[in-house]
Amino acid sequence: MSAPNPELRRQVIAIYKELLNLGRDYPQGFAYFRPRLHKAFMGNAHLRDEDAIQNAIRRADFVKKEIEAL
Repeated sequence: MSAPNPELRRQVIAIYKELLNLGRDYPQGFAYFRPRLHKAFMGNAHLRDEDAIQNAIRRADFVKKEIEAL
């Protein structure tokens, strides 16, 4: 297996940090939000195909927008 594209890795880490920061104001609390966010990202840790990683980034961006709307 080859290493993932460094730019995609940077984007994944950035969206994770943004979601983690938004989770601090999540209605059910940060203690509820953080483990679920971690589990969601770890569930996609096996992805190596760049298209699949980009789709996951788009999905995470959608979730970010939904959380911001709360």
